[in-house]
Amino acid sequence: MKKVALVFVALMFGLLLTACGGSESAGGSDSSSGGSGEAGFVGIAMPTKSSERWVHDGNNMVSQFEELGYKTILQYAEDVVENQISQIENMITQGVDVLVIASIDGEALTSVLESANAAGIPVISYDRLIKGTDHVSYYATFDNFQVGVLQGSYIIESLDLDNQAGPFNIELFGGSPDDNNAYFFYDGALSVLQPYIDEGKLVVKSGQTGMDKVSTLRWDAALAQARMDNLLSTFYTDDQVDRDFIAI
Repeated sequence: MKKVALVFVALMFGLLLTACGGSESAGGSDSSSGGSGEAGFVGIAMPTKSSERWVHDGNNMVSQFEELGYKTILQYAEDVVENQISQIENMITQGVDVLVIASIDGEALTSVLESANAAGIPVISYDRLIKGTDHVSYYATFDNFQVGVLQGSYIIESLDLDNQAGPFNIELFGGSPDDNNAYFFYDGALSVLQPYIDEGKLVVKSGQTGMDKVSTLRWDAALAQARMDNLLSTFYTDDQVDRDFIAI
């Protein structure tokens, strides 16, 4: 397990370097497997192929693990919790030596991780924190608060808030409330945007702030679009949003 963990640390650096550049196509099957298996068998459970970053992450993990002699199985659950649970159960049945899981719902995997623990299979929680269980061996993530800071800083720079009087209208959109990272993104962005909101340079005409009001379940673009349409028709009939959409 320590060997796999060290390999995974190296993979994290590789994913950081390739996340923006990408690797393989976003196409392909929902399940793939391969590798010699000389070093071990790794099960990789990803949330969805609808977001290109998860496709790249999955492909990069498979490529780098297999180069090191690991057999892999990669599956995507298309943001259906029950699918991800079933896929993880299947990986356990196939005899994986370790599970790498980017969870859909960070609190929905308690039972299946009990099964993994009973089979002696360690679990690496990737990027999204798995909560409500003691059966997570490692948590590998990024500085998600800083991600939010960078998002907020882009707004500041693109509107030139330090040199422009404003006011500028803004509406906030948060990530999925069942994804622990979404709160870090939101808090990081607001840590740099809030002073401009307090000053009146940024105006949230809807008054909707806080993750309890602005979150978007499963990061669903259709839900975000529907909420934006409602905001525009309610608060902006005679005005405009200076930032059309903010994916925080």
